[in-house]
Parts: sequence; structure tokens; C-alpha cells
Amino acid sequence: MVAAMLESWKARLVSLTLLALALRALWVAFEPATSPQADETMWLTWGTEVLPSPEVAFSPRQLRFVFHPPAYLYFLGVPFALTGSLTALKYLQCLVGALLTPAIGLLGRSTFGERAGLLAAFLAAVYPELVWFAAHFWAETLFTVLLWWAIERLVASDDTASPGAALAAGLLWGAAILTRETVLYFVPLAALWLVWRRSGGLRRAGLFVCASLIVVVPWTVRNYLVFDAFVPVSTAGALNLWQGNTRLSREQVYEEYWAVHGRIPKYEHARRRAVEAILERQPLWIFEKLRSELPEFWAAHSQPIVHIERGAYGPLKRPVALAAVGVVLVPYLAVLALFVLGLAWLPRSRGALLVLSFLAFYVLIHVAAHAYPRYRLPAMPAVFLLASHGLACWSMRPRPATSRAHGLAAAAAGLVLALSVTPSLVGWFAKPWPPPWFEGMGVETSAPTNDERPEGR
Repeated sequence: MVAAMLESWKARLVSLTLLALALRALWVAFEPATSPQADETMWLTWGTEVLPSPEVAFSPRQLRFVFHPPAYLYFLGVPFALTGSLTALKYLQCLVGALLTPAIGLLGRSTFGERAGLLAAFLAAVYPELVWFAAHFWAETLFTVLLWWAIERLVASDDTASPGAALAAGLLWGAAILTRETVLYFVPLAALWLVWRRSGGLRRAGLFVCASLIVVVPWTVRNYLVFDAFVPVSTAGALNLWQGNTRLSREQVYEEYWAVHGRIPKYEHARRRAVEAILERQPLWIFEKLRSELPEFWAAHSQPIVHIERGAYGPLKRPVALAAVGVVLVPYLAVLALFVLGLAWLPRSRGALLVLSFLAFYVLIHVAAHAYPRYRLPAMPAVFLLASHGLACWSMRPRPATSRAHGLAAAAAGLVLALSVTPSLVGWFAKPWPPPWFEGMGVETSAPTNDERPEGR
């Protein structure tokens, strides 16, 4: 009977994975006509023009690219060289994006129970923003899948004392680092989590760290050989840290940044200016940053809405535009509310601690540097997991008991989230109606742009 139940659960997870793939493929097929915007153009230029060009020919040594990590570049470039089709790239992203569903389902089952695992997998399958990204050329789809499979393997290694799972987690984590550098700094914390109160944890932590380094260090060596400087992965972090902490305007930062000649001198200048800006804002720096960045990180906004605001879909009628905004924001606000509920029943398990610790780390690293609604997407699976756990507990009869400490923690988190989301919600009602983008006119947004230009193609 137990085997039959497990097979039934796995069949449901497979069905949800197929649903995720179908939704993404349908969106690619029927998305209204649009064009690449902002960083999409940078990724496409480097990935489909520069990388396969005769001068570069996919060689890391010939590629003058260091502002961002390289994995997404090759993810675009290799299939494009084989197919010559951007549409084929989109369908590939559909396939990769759908793989988030089983990762979240398996992680949810091991950490929060079978019902919560399926609910979290369902959210990963149908969440509108994740579906939308499969048809667009940002690194979020690839990064999110690599990251959460790495976390799933970490928890599996801890639960089963499996060195192989720890090795797989490290390799996946290294690939995630080469897609987005931010998670590099969580490696020591993940290793400590593996070691803490677990027999054989030191060995598994060593395998995890070594596997991560095996993936990342060759690119670090490449950076040294090509640019004659120690750059662990990429240089974007220094500019983001400076931009997020200086009192200069964004325009002033970029004017000063571009006045410096050379990629590495730019990187060193931005890093130095970022440290100066942080020191100048002590001792209240972290409180100022929490106040300014949390509303940006948790804003009732998203990249699909930014795409609409830029006029990328052309003229939109009022009902269509309102429906698009609602489809994106209503699920987001709903899962935030359920996330708070999940905190009230947070289980005392190592897996739950890892998920919550990663979410806190990910939020704080963007608070320290530079927050923006698009940046939260890779952390949303953590919200899905807690939200699904909260919904599963709420639906139980009788409901499980919760401690006073958990209740207070959930109330505090709910207050912080409410204070973070409210300014953007109020902003929607303060906008002129109809706003310009109903007629397809682009408006200025706070979306960050990229300075990695295809020099020396």
C-alpha cells in the first residue's frame, strides 16, 4: 500500500511537470508579438552573435566578457549555433523551466510533507511570472532551476547521508554560481549546515564545497589569464554594490564609471567607491538599506509588467492591461499571505531551516547591494514551499498546534512584508488613469541596465 501511495505521488508530480511544460510552451506559441528589451538585447548580442563568431568560436580565452557570469551566454549560444532559431531557444527554456516543478515537489515532500510538496510543485508549475520568463532572454529561468535542484540535492544528502547527492549538489551549485554570482557567498553557510549535528557531515560538506569549486575555479583562472586580475566570477557585483549604496544619482554613477577605461579598472574603481559609500553611511547603514531596499525587493511589481510599461507589446486596451497586471500580482500577493501562515507552523526540521536561511540570505544580500522586483524571482520557490506548508496546515482538521514564538515570528514577518508591499500597492492607485502604456507608450522605469558592451567582437 505504501508503495502504491508513493507511485501515486510520483505520478502526480510527473503530471504537474508536464503541466508546467505545456503552459510554458503555450505561452511561447501564443504570446503577443514583442521584442527583446533591456538586458535581453545584451544577452542575445553576446550569446548569438559574439560567442559563435569566427573571432571567438566559443573560446573562453577569446571572449572578452566579464561583467556577468558566462553560463547563460553558453546556454543561448550553443543551441542557437545548432538551430539558428530564437524560437528554439524559447522552447528549450520551456523544458528547462519545467524542471523546477519536480525539484520543488521533491524538496517540499522531504521538508514539509507530501501534500505541501505537491502544492509547492503546483505553484512552481503555474506561477505566471515563471511561465512568462520562459519566453524571454534573462538568466532567471536557468539560474532558478540550477539553484533549487542544488538545494534539493543538499537536503537529500543530509536526509540519506549520501555523498553522491552532496557531490551533485556541489556541481549544480557551481553551475548556478556561473549563472548568477550571488549564491557563491552561501556556499560556506550550506557547508556549515551539512556539518552541524550530522554524523559524516564533514565529509559531505567537503564534497559539496570541492564540487562547487571544480565548476567555478576554471572560470576564475580564465579571468586571470584573460584580464590579468583576480575576479572570482564577474565584475557586476561591484557596480551594483556601489550603485545601491552611494548617495550619487544613477546617472552620476554611470558617468563616473564609464570615465574609467578598461574593464578591470572599472571593477576596482566601483569596488573601492562602494566600500567608501558603505563606510560613510555607518552606523545607520543597514537600517537605511532595509528601509529603502525591502520595498523594492517585495514590490507589487514584476518584469512582465515592466515589459508592458516599456510598450513592448504595443497598444493595449484598458481591460487587457488590467487583466495582465492582475494575473501577475494577485498570485504573488496570495502566496505572500500564505507564506506568513506557513511561518506560524514552521516545522523544526533541518530542511526547513536551510530553506528559510537561504531566503533570508538572498534578501539580505540584495538589501546590502541593490534590490529590484526581478531579482526576487529565484527566491520565490522558498516562498512557495512555506506558503504550501501553511495552506496544508490550514486545511487540516484539526489544525496542528503552533507555538507562541512561531506565532510572533509570523506576525513580525507579516508586518515587514506588509510595510514593504504597501508603497507599491498605493503607487498603483496613484498612477494617472489611463496610464501611458495603455496606448503602448514606453515610460521610464527603475529597471537596471547593463554596461557589458560587445567590445572587440
